[in-house]
Amino acid sequence: MTTHHQIRKVLRDVFGMEHLRPGQQQVIDSVLAGRDTLAIMPTGSGKSLCYQIPAALLKGSTVVVSPLISLMKDQVEKLDDIGLPADQLNSKVPAVEQQEAQQGLRERQERIVFCTPERLTTPDFMSLLHQADIGLVVVDEAHCISRWGHDFRPAYLDIGAALDALGRPPVLALTATATDEVVDDIRQQLGAPAMRVVNTGIYRPKLHLAVRQVTNPDQRAAEALRLVRETAGSGIIYAATVKAAEDMLAALEEAGESVALYHGKLNATERRQNQEMFMSGARRVMVATNAFGMGIDKADLRFVIHLQVPASLDAYYQEAGRAGRDGEAAECTLLYFHADKRVQQFFLARQYPDAALLQSAFDAVAKGERPRDHRSQVALKLLKEGGWLQQDRKLQYRLTGAAPRPVDLQRKAEHYREKQERDREALAQMVSYAQSGYCRWRLLLDYFGDQSAGIERCGVCDNCIAPPTIDSGIN
Repeated sequence: MTTHHQIRKVLRDVFGMEHLRPGQQQVIDSVLAGRDTLAIMPTGSGKSLCYQIPAALLKGSTVVVSPLISLMKDQVEKLDDIGLPADQLNSKVPAVEQQEAQQGLRERQERIVFCTPERLTTPDFMSLLHQADIGLVVVDEAHCISRWGHDFRPAYLDIGAALDALGRPPVLALTATATDEVVDDIRQQLGAPAMRVVNTGIYRPKLHLAVRQVTNPDQRAAEALRLVRETAGSGIIYAATVKAAEDMLAALEEAGESVALYHGKLNATERRQNQEMFMSGARRVMVATNAFGMGIDKADLRFVIHLQVPASLDAYYQEAGRAGRDGEAAECTLLYFHADKRVQQFFLARQYPDAALLQSAFDAVAKGERPRDHRSQVALKLLKEGGWLQQDRKLQYRLTGAAPRPVDLQRKAEHYREKQERDREALAQMVSYAQSGYCRWRLLLDYFGDQSAGIERCGVCDNCIAPPTIDSGIN
């Protein structure tokens, strides 16, 4: 059994560090004991070390499932620099490098292998993993697997089936935030009901939270420009739509600010170039939609500005929490215009599968096809839950022999509307936060059910510094 002495030796000799941060020891001990583990740790608290140290000590390969191809290259290079063999398997890697990585898995080498959830669940990759010696599977950004989470990604839904097909190797799930509902759903989706949870709390007193009320889009843009000019260092401005991001970019460029743009409608080359300029310091400000930021390793962000309300407090904390990863003070400001919630209401209305889509997905499988769009992947998972589909060792969907009746599909779709109602409630809580006169941190701590900080007032948010005359909190 691995001892704390061995852990400290790897920490010192491989990573050049003397001490672990709070929570890291508990997570590492749990993983090395072979337990399924969920680590809920704030951005910048060292979640990566929680699998890198076990990977250095465990037999077999460690497979890290990450949603972001753009970050894998940096992670692999950093691990190679300290002598930990690592590979990435994704569409951006040259064929020769992919073949070498695949051969390493076939030869049962001890390596860290990064892949996307989409790659993990392809038949060819599953066949490869069956030949390998897998000591640990890591699910990064694990909140993406939860239907109740703010950043649900259907590609994550097959990870539980992949773990089953691989014989249930130990799994480590990592996220910065998770409500009790999301924790329960992560356990269910990963098929790990006994998963141990290590939660170090969300409180980060160096993040100064604030909300500025604005009455129209022009005032919002002017306020954002003022905040950028008055705050030293680099930062991110989040917009809810591509148009809002492009308009903000134009306003900042016209004012002479050093700025870059990132959203999903830019081509991959533009996104990569803009990200590199921002990460290197060639651009001070990144204006972006929520397509930018997950896993971004830029420690010295001094501010995050939200031009519009996000869909939930979960999303807001994740995005605002990208500031101040170096432990220094940072400003997190939400610009609240009451009409902006309609944007999120529009997005929410488009997310949910109905009975017709369930029938269409079932018919596609019956023809030997597999639809890959976002809503159809959810539909396939719901059909599996209903007992009408199953997955084989290569995670291909097959009919079970029982065909759903129209009334069955209608009931399944109705059940999923529960998520629609919860999403509406989450947006209402986000709006309530923006309108509240209570301590911002206290509101967040209450939302996440986090009592670890033991505070009533943070003393640094806008409401603590200049309390309004009438308080109103989240219901």
